[in-house]
Amino acid sequence: MDWVTAFDNKAAAYLPDVALLREEPMAKHTSFRTGGPARRMAFPRSGEQLVLLLSLAEDCGARPFVMGSGTNLLAPDQGLDRLVIITSGLSRLEMGAESGTLLAESGVSLARLADFACKQGLTGLEFVHGIPGTVGGGVCMNAGAYGGEMKQVVSSVSALFPEEGVRVLTGEALAFGYRRSFLTEHPEAVVLSAVFRLSPGDPESIRETQRSLMARRKASQPLEWPSAGSTFKRPQGGFAGTLIDQCGLKGLRAGGAQVSEKHAGFVINRGGATSADVRELIRQVQAQVFEKTGVRLEPEVKFVD
Repeated sequence: MDWVTAFDNKAAAYLPDVALLREEPMAKHTSFRTGGPARRMAFPRSGEQLVLLLSLAEDCGARPFVMGSGTNLLAPDQGLDRLVIITSGLSRLEMGAESGTLLAESGVSLARLADFACKQGLTGLEFVHGIPGTVGGGVCMNAGAYGGEMKQVVSSVSALFPEEGVRVLTGEALAFGYRRSFLTEHPEAVVLSAVFRLSPGDPESIRETQRSLMARRKASQPLEWPSAGSTFKRPQGGFAGTLIDQCGLKGLRAGGAQVSEKHAGFVINRGGATSADVRELIRQVQAQVFEKTGVRLEPEVKFVD
């Protein structure tokens, strides 16, 4: 019996209320709009259901992959022989136990988080308003933009470690760095929720800052095309997009993938791109930038296998 049959039987017995899709295209769940079918895809609505799904996967010999909105992922065209667990149902968002704090489960979108903070008259999360993705991914990768980073506002994170159970990590223990954290060094861990510590602010001033940052995004980024945002991490002493532009690579294509002509730091899907097209274009950009500048660009995109 393969893991799929065993998992289907256990899920029907122990988690009959959890939505489960079979051979679901990853292209429907990633911002690149690429990727073949996942053997099984589950949608828990609580942390308890997520934990039980992971336990069932272990019992059946499945390789689980937990993801949010797929805004920083490149899934293989041939699909995934894995149980993909989507956290969008983990959507609890409320005021925290302490004054000036918010509690958000991992599936809450960063846009919703920023809007909620604004309505509560709390400032500090304006920078995430236009960042695609969810709390879980944003915390893991220390998401940031326009001078703001998660490390400035995260008070603690509740995460499941398969061998240890649930741990609460302080902001200091998370050891945030540029597009990394303690959690990126421990990919087996799964974020369940996070607490954000913010400051009092005027809702209208907060909203105006959000509008201003969104206008800057729309003016400078190719938001009209499928992409994973910034394709490469910022290299030491410079910017990836600037280097790519200086190397004359704007508009470079591989199949349906293209280096954006609006912002060279973005690889976009111009229509019909495959994940293989995106990977090949990333490889070509890396090779040409290194040949011409000596700088090795590191992808910010996560390759899933």
